Amino acid sequence: MARKIFVAASGQNIGKTTISVSLLHLAQKKYGRVGFMKPLGPKPTVLRGIPVDKDAALIAQVFGLTKDLRYMSPVVVYPDTTKQAIDGKIDLPELGERIRTSFAELEKHCDFIVIEGSGHPGVGTVLNLSNAHIAKMLDAPVLMLSGGGIGNVIDTLAMNTALFKLEKADVRGVLVNKLFAEKRDVTLDYLSRAFAGQPFSILGGFDYKPVLANPSLGRVARLLDLPLNGNRREVKRIIHHVQIGAASTQRVTEMLRDSSLLLVTSSRDELLVTIANLYQMPEFHPLIAGLVISGVAPVSSITQRIIDRSRIPYFRADQTTTDLYKMITEDVSKITAKDTEKLALIRSLAEERLDFDAVDELFAQ
Repeated sequence: MARKIFVAASGQNIGKTTISVSLLHLAQKKYGRVGFMKPLGPKPTVLRGIPVDKDAALIAQVFGLTKDLRYMSPVVVYPDTTKQAIDGKIDLPELGERIRTSFAELEKHCDFIVIEGSGHPGVGTVLNLSNAHIAKMLDAPVLMLSGGGIGNVIDTLAMNTALFKLEKADVRGVLVNKLFAEKRDVTLDYLSRAFAGQPFSILGGFDYKPVLANPSLGRVARLLDLPLNGNRREVKRIIHHVQIGAASTQRVTEMLRDSSLLLVTSSRDELLVTIANLYQMPEFHPLIAGLVISGVAPVSSITQRIIDRSRIPYFRADQTTTDLYKMITEDVSKITAKDTEKLALIRSLAEERLDFDAVDELFAQ
């Protein structure tokens, strides 16, 4: 019988996929034969001709599990699925059976399986497939993720564990993620005391790392649907800051921070030329990730030649700087198989911060 963990979360963007990658990475060292399932997939994509959730596609590629792909994402949700369910056009019991059958196939050849939930615990209720219902259906003990803090964690867990109690699902651990390093020990101490007597243990997750949520140049290219010009070898470079080049050229250069993506209108020849030249200097290269040149006005031919000669990565967009800034900063960067730098960082953090033996023992009971 495979060891199984259902990874749920108190909300979106808490870090379910990051923790799933971490658990599989650590489990692979101990168990060898690992598996993954996203029972209800709200982010459809296609991999090797099979419709699957994006997280299942990521895990399959990163851990070489493509042979199990047809079992890893048994129910994929599309924009019209909710209406179809309410209209009675979907056989709901068949969806549940599909999940059970797929999981049984994974159990035949896996020693350790991570089951990743979708969104918050109630997602999928319209299909009778909430996180809590699926966890109970698969008899999988639950690792609940929460964000950092103290009062907020106590409040959100009180609300989110209620559904699991209602379904009689077994919540064994709460992993507090995105902790502030300087408050980590104090936060975990207070939460452990606040939940004393509860049937679950409090575990420490990752410290807050903005880099894990920051986009790469490749991510921006996909988001804006634009080609990356210049040095395409930088496509995996992670952007730490997005800055609008609206001030004077001197002021913009003074405000540069680590790995900044600068948004500059096409008429700012002096600023564009300056940034392109600075990019070639060793002391400025770490500060400048690239440019987004905005606006319908063409870039002057001389300025364009300087930009191209510098090999600075850049995008050319028709939208306004304000619209582009909003699109980039409001996007939540999800990890893809191409984000090798982020995946390497996650593996490193997992070995440093996650006590896998403690998790493994907790879920062995």
